[in-house]
Amino acid sequence: MQPTLIVIEGLDGSGKATQTTLLEAKLKEMGIPVRRVSFPDYAEPSSELVKMYLGGAFGSDPDAVNAYAASLFYAVDRYASYKRLWQADYENGTVILADRYVTSNAIYQMTKLPQTQWPEFLQWLSDLEYDKMGLPRPQQTIYLDMPPEVSQKMLSARYRGDESKKDIHESHVEFLRQCRATALYAGERWHWRRIGCAEDDAPRPIDAIAKQVLEAAMEVLDD
Repeated sequence: MQPTLIVIEGLDGSGKATQTTLLEAKLKEMGIPVRRVSFPDYAEPSSELVKMYLGGAFGSDPDAVNAYAASLFYAVDRYASYKRLWQADYENGTVILADRYVTSNAIYQMTKLPQTQWPEFLQWLSDLEYDKMGLPRPQQTIYLDMPPEVSQKMLSARYRGDESKKDIHESHVEFLRQCRATALYAGERWHWRRIGCAEDDAPRPIDAIAKQVLEAAMEVLDD
């Protein structure tokens, strides 16, 4: 198989981990070699700056660290993961499923900039991570579009009502609304496959979403 990277992207509480797990299981069932990665990689020391940032070490508001500096925290973690853990598998034809990727920098960091600067930021980010750092470009990016009002209910359920467990991104609802706007903007320009994950202010059934995720993955795996 040709090197293939499929990214599952979405805001906090959109069901990325669940859908990545289901897609991984389905591809293995089909006999397709697959490896799952997730970002940030909290098990590795390369994520230390990310953990400090999300924990509020540089300020309790996401804007405390500018878009370019924060992007570097995440980019370095991704680079370390790629070079140490999954580059060989990727180059040997194992399908890589990524729960978040470069795409997350586009979503979360672009909110810190006026919209007039969004095209410049996307160009800078693509040049930094794909061209300068040499990270592989995904063959498919699947964006799970979950409205923040719905995802907040899911996050509260995940943390059993303990709002203090939310990181500085998860706890700022207006910030998440802005992230949805940047996600739709980036997705249009980087040609993401968008899957709506809510109806009538409630999450859609997991299996219905999973069916669409598999269809999107097979678009590149059937080539």
